[in-house]
Amino acid sequence: MDHFGYRRAACLIAALLLAFFPSATAEPAHNGERRKPIVLDRSGGFQIGGVIKQAPPSRFRNSTDTLSCDHGYMEYFIPWNPRRTSLVMWHSSSTQVWQNRWGGGDGFKDMFLRRDYPVYLWDGPRVGRAAWSCDPTSYRPSYQDRANFNSWNFGPSYGRWWPDVQFPVNDTEAWQQATSARYQEYDTFENVQLHARAASVAADSGKIGSSIVYLTNSAAGLRAQLTATRSNTTNIKGIVAYESVGYVFPDNVNATQNRRGGFGPVVVPLDDFKKLARLRGVQFVWGDHKRANDSNVLQSRRVAQLINMYGGNATVVMLGEMDGLKGSTHIPFADLSNDKVARLLDKFLQRTWLDGYVDGSKGREYWR
Repeated sequence: MDHFGYRRAACLIAALLLAFFPSATAEPAHNGERRKPIVLDRSGGFQIGGVIKQAPPSRFRNSTDTLSCDHGYMEYFIPWNPRRTSLVMWHSSSTQVWQNRWGGGDGFKDMFLRRDYPVYLWDGPRVGRAAWSCDPTSYRPSYQDRANFNSWNFGPSYGRWWPDVQFPVNDTEAWQQATSARYQEYDTFENVQLHARAASVAADSGKIGSSIVYLTNSAAGLRAQLTATRSNTTNIKGIVAYESVGYVFPDNVNATQNRRGGFGPVVVPLDDFKKLARLRGVQFVWGDHKRANDSNVLQSRRVAQLINMYGGNATVVMLGEMDGLKGSTHIPFADLSNDKVARLLDKFLQRTWLDGYVDGSKGREYWR
């Protein structure tokens, strides 16, 4: 029996176990349905990108001393019977937002492992588990809880929840978990460039596959766009950016690059921008209670228009206009309604022909 034969046999055994012993192989989902068990071939992690920095001359230090730094860190989970497309989940606060729904339950990581997609959790340089910096850094407490509440669009002002918000508002532990799960961020122009360099090395290396879709949140959206313009391969196939803060523009339009902060705009040569148009799909997704004239919403519509002008496939999705997705937040993939947000991603992957399996079979309906 060949390698794929063993995989198919294992999946058949898992299906039979679920059919005959459901309580032993599956847990109830938050809506009461039984879920497909997660069966992994392997999991692990690795550092990638970065530089080797030579120590400056000193009478107290060996002249050959070096520091390996400014790399990114990738944690991976590969299903037993994987699809071809790798989902790289790129946070702007911490990997926790991809791991659980607000208040517990499946986050996108487990949801899409159950769908057989390889999942990669990415920490960019100087963030989270990739904090080994080449330059001095500092941390100063900024009393962030109020800013988190407002930035994540939980309500019109701190402590005032939207009436329909997709968050367990009476669960104080859920709020504490959410606002505590933060990494130190470096929202500077230099850090955007640093992240894009490391991520493009990872994409071009082949270590995360030849069919990559970035799922991003907030400031990670700008970094993923820039990564796609810097990649020297066709391994990156798509970007789904949830509430992207910051955008990449070509140098032939009236856009002024902002070097004073980490939220764009970033201007790149037209030929590099056209790499976004060669992706299978780009989707900018917005939660509810978002002003139509919000500067980032307007920028997303303009960038989507430019991508499409050069032959691409870019769309802007407003979740608040969809049934069942009222009250979606800045992090909709962690909302109480994240199963519906996940189904929209299913459709994106199907429409762009990115849902096929490694063994050559076509994408099939998600077996819950």
